[in-house]
Amino acid sequence: MRRPRIPRFPEPAATGAVTIRTTPADAYRVIGDPPAMARLAEEAHRARWLYGATSARVGARFRGYNRNGIRRWVTTCRITDADPGRRFAYEVTASPLRIPIARWCYEIKPAAEGCTVTETSWLRAPLWFIPFAMLITGIIDRPGANSAHIATTLQRLKRHLEGAPSPHTDARHG
Repeated sequence: MRRPRIPRFPEPAATGAVTIRTTPADAYRVIGDPPAMARLAEEAHRARWLYGATSARVGARFRGYNRNGIRRWVTTCRITDADPGRRFAYEVTASPLRIPIARWCYEIKPAAEGCTVTETSWLRAPLWFIPFAMLITGIIDRPGANSAHIATTLQRLKRHLEGAPSPHTDARHG
């Protein structure tokens, strides 16, 4: 299967993996639902489907609402991969400028105790935009921040899918 070309920074900026006691199909049901997944994420706090989309399919778009402390910003995301139980990926652009920002991909593979989910991000922002992104988000080390966010998100996903309570998530989204 041919993967989409990553226009900038072809090496991943951050990646992480977790093994979850659930089926790949059940993991995909959450991962492939951006509004549900935003409730588990660190920086994204809300997502909504755009243009009549209601589920993951290649080409569908959703809006992401992000925050870091008092800073807030909005992105538009276009799904590039929607392979139930295996892969969900999307490209992110800065709204309303349509500047490429990132690509995110979730790979789901069967494991002895359920499945392993690997979350990876690539940076796609043009070099001239990076200082503006730092001002907008307040994040100087984007690869480092994404690594930390991936670790947090994957642990929340694991707790959610394995049925363990998550006091942080419950308090934030209760």
